[in-house]
This record gives sequence, structure tokens and C-alpha cells, in this order.
Amino acid sequence: MTDGEIWRLCHRDEVVAAIEVRSRDFPWTYGRLRPLPGFEHFRPLFVARNAALDADDDEAMMRIDDEIGAALTLARPDGSRVAEFLLGVEDDEAGFRWLDEPVTDE
Repeated sequence: MTDGEIWRLCHRDEVVAAIEVRSRDFPWTYGRLRPLPGFEHFRPLFVARNAALDADDDEAMMRIDDEIGAALTLARPDGSRVAEFLLGVEDDEAGFRWLDEPVTDE
């Protein structure tokens, strides 16, 4: 992964935002969010996630992360989608981490 890479946030087959990578602090990657018109529908989820984070409400954060994961997918610069991800957005900044394999309870 290199700075300047563009990752895409998708809802179904529509790209709703692009994230230009600026830095990494393993396992997190940080970048500039470039929202597209379809993103505004999902922005309230990220506002709620930030509020839960500020309140140290882990249960609410996990619920919101599940909602984000159910509604959106994260695609690498080559277009392939990651199996699972966590994404935080504040204004035009994004931080994300991902897994190539889905997490199971087994």
C-alpha cells in the first residue's frame, strides 16, 4: 500500500466515496475522504459512530459498525472488495482497517 492510493466505499454497485491514502499506522490506514452524492445518506451513521466513540459506548459502536458493514463495502485500488472492515469518518478524514477473511464466531 502506498500513499496516494484510492480506495472506494460502495453501496451495492455505486461508489459513494473515495479515500485517498495519506498515512498508515498498522493496522489502521488514514486518508482524505472524497464524498460523492450517495455518501450523504450514510453520513449519519458516521456521526453516530463518533458520538458512541466519544461516549466510550462500545455496544453502540459495535452495532453501528455492523450497520456500516451491512450497508457499505470497501474496495481496494484494484477494485477487489475486502471481506470485512472498520471505518471511521470525521469531516473529510477517514480511518479504516480491513480483513481479507470474514470473522467467524467459531
